Amino acid sequence: MGDAAMTVPVLRAFTQQHPDVKITVLTRGFFKPFFRGLANVSVFSIDLKGKHKGVFGLYKLSKELKKLDIDAVADLHNVLRTNILKVFFFGRKFIQIDKGRAEKKALVSGKSFQQLKTTHERYADVFRKLGFSLDLSNPEFPKRVTLSSKTLEITGTDTRKWIGIAPFAAHESKMYPLDLMEEVIESLSKDYKVLLFGGGKREVEILNGFQEKNDNVINLAGKLNLEEELDVISNLDIMLSMDSGNAHMAAMLGKKVITVWGVTHPYAGFAPFNQPAEYALLADREAFPLIPTSVYGNKFPEDYVDASRSIPPKKIIDTINNII
Repeated sequence: MGDAAMTVPVLRAFTQQHPDVKITVLTRGFFKPFFRGLANVSVFSIDLKGKHKGVFGLYKLSKELKKLDIDAVADLHNVLRTNILKVFFFGRKFIQIDKGRAEKKALVSGKSFQQLKTTHERYADVFRKLGFSLDLSNPEFPKRVTLSSKTLEITGTDTRKWIGIAPFAAHESKMYPLDLMEEVIESLSKDYKVLLFGGGKREVEILNGFQEKNDNVINLAGKLNLEEELDVISNLDIMLSMDSGNAHMAAMLGKKVITVWGVTHPYAGFAPFNQPAEYALLADREAFPLIPTSVYGNKFPEDYVDASRSIPPKKIIDTINNII
């Protein structure tokens, strides 16, 4: 989800700078709402569990795509499936992203500790290699969406500032400890409306607990579809997120995004788009010198799982208050 969301600011810049070029995005149908409002961009939904499953399914997919008269392919993913597609697209220009695997390996091994090229710039490089100039330095973002009556029944029409909080991530090592997050929510809810984002039965139960204990806190998990969630995000004043998809969804809509980092680090290039460095709140590397232990947070020493506990709740609260 995060990878798909990170393509959006790049595609928006591309379509503004090259309005005569048509783009077809090949992605999961679930992500289609990400690309709404982008001029000359359509979405081709891939069915990875059905007709496009396996090598034969990818061959069928390539035949369907060729009917679109595609001139060139920008592979922003560079995984096994796209490498198979590349074979089927033999003869057409097919440029793949350079993920900088060697640089990232050096970063997580401790051999080098420096800012790597951002993923957004790596995406842009693919289009540049296809022969298109592309500048990401002056981004434009969509306007706030007018919320539907259904959504307003859930969020209310409170005139307080709206703070989104997405406390979950794919790996526990990327999450802020929930007991400390509860302190953050309790404090922020005294001055702002707090809207909680998540998904799945366990997450819904946890977020319901936060809602029940605090006024001005609303759990959105399980109540809205993706398109409706994006509408709400477009109305936020700030999103507080882990190193996760929610951060990139908010950033692609031009929101201010505060991110909390555990065993991962912005130097790997996955910070949300167009955010100042001070919006990334980092675990204490003096106490946890092996950070980043991995690019995606899936590998870490056992005693690093709670690395983000080294970030005081007050620092998060003060950062949000100062921005507002």
